[in-house]
Amino acid sequence: MTHAPSTATGKFSAKLWPFTSRAPAPASMTRITDQLDFGPALDIAAHSMASISKLQTPENQDNLLLVDANGRAVLLRDQSPHTVQLTDWPQGHVRLAVLDGMGGHGHGREAAEAVAAGLLAIPACATLEQLGRRLDQLHHELQARFSRPDDHDTFRRPGTTLTLLEIPPGQPPMLYHAGDSRLYEITAQGAQPLTIDHVPATAFAMHGLLGEDEWWQQVHGEHRAQISQAYILGNAFANPQVLDDGLLPLDASNLPPFLRHLADRRALTVHPDATYLLATDGFWSCARPQAWIARWPSLLSGAAGPAIDALFSDYAHNPPPQLHIDNLSAIVIRFARNVDETALPTAPIPSHF
Repeated sequence: MTHAPSTATGKFSAKLWPFTSRAPAPASMTRITDQLDFGPALDIAAHSMASISKLQTPENQDNLLLVDANGRAVLLRDQSPHTVQLTDWPQGHVRLAVLDGMGGHGHGREAAEAVAAGLLAIPACATLEQLGRRLDQLHHELQARFSRPDDHDTFRRPGTTLTLLEIPPGQPPMLYHAGDSRLYEITAQGAQPLTIDHVPATAFAMHGLLGEDEWWQQVHGEHRAQISQAYILGNAFANPQVLDDGLLPLDASNLPPFLRHLADRRALTVHPDATYLLATDGFWSCARPQAWIARWPSLLSGAAGPAIDALFSDYAHNPPPQLHIDNLSAIVIRFARNVDETALPTAPIPSHF
């Protein structure tokens, strides 16, 4: 990710993919989850790469964090997988997160790495309140760490998206979301976003300046390289010219009616016949992403490992038109039937979704 608030420093965008030739996917993909064990209730696979272009290999500012059912964790350090064994991690508890670092002083990768490392120090959380409190505290601690005494331009502060699932054994997953990475639910009927992008269009919708159709078109129907909230960075929801230090959770108290079922911090209802995709925005940074996303139900219909291989391979061999070269990180998740599916019924999904 190279985008930032569209204020003092202007707009940023990754390079367009102009080539007719296709970069081949790796013959045998190495998934960073190959040495992890998520237990019988979860099937999970993950992969991250800097670019599919043979002509350009940018720094991978993405990161991933996965903690398995035995407390074995993997994250990226210096763009390579690094494994850590956590002590006192409860058996069967799982944590998954994708992060997409952004520019500022050139510390996008460092910001994402710092958050991923900070997540290792947060104990397993059993409630949404506990999860939100601890993650908000980490946000403020890292914001202070990355601040510079001689720099009063907060819009140059580094940041990263953070979309995280906390999965206590036998309980519904808990979501914590900041930025414009996404969680999707994928079934034979289509790919439905379960998160809201924290972008100017969402801010406009919150202030009653965009309706549902306009919001959907700007957020999911095209590519706009701007962001209104990110971890460490802060948020510009109230005023796009002013960056507040804190994170603003989007929920029923501030979202328009057509988005209120997609609160940033909530327990999720999951289904064993669906596939869930946590991913950074390199997968849909193109002029018309919906045709490419419409291929996901067929690509991601099986087990997690083959599904993530198929996703990266199809992206490499058949990238969508007018693609912006960007980092790619994804976690594919499938839930077994013993996960509680009745705890929180899902609100009806609007026709756009």
